[in-house]
Amino acid sequence: MSQVLLKTVLLLIISNCFMTFAWYGHLRTLSNKPWIIAVLISWGVAFFEYLVQVPANRIGHDGNLSMAQLKIIQEVITLSIFVPFSVFYMKEPLRWNYLWAGLCMTGAVYFMFKK
Repeated sequence: MSQVLLKTVLLLIISNCFMTFAWYGHLRTLSNKPWIIAVLISWGVAFFEYLVQVPANRIGHDGNLSMAQLKIIQEVITLSIFVPFSVFYMKEPLRWNYLWAGLCMTGAVYFMFKK
């Protein structure tokens, strides 16, 4: 794996952890608060996501990854972070749909990186 791809993936993983909490964490921790409080806290968390996500995409794009490749990498990371978050943090049941979605994403990665 190239240095550019490794840096990009690591930064996108960190970014996605923040994003997942910004988008969904409030459903567990702030459900009894007014929605505006959840929005403000989520924006605060999302700020840190963008501090990592923007450099990740710049590093990847400057390293000759296409926007489509960056997007599919992000989607695979999103699913990889979301499933454990959903199961372990949000206490949602593990579903077969996650496996099928992952297999579809594997195919998408193949086609996105195919020369």
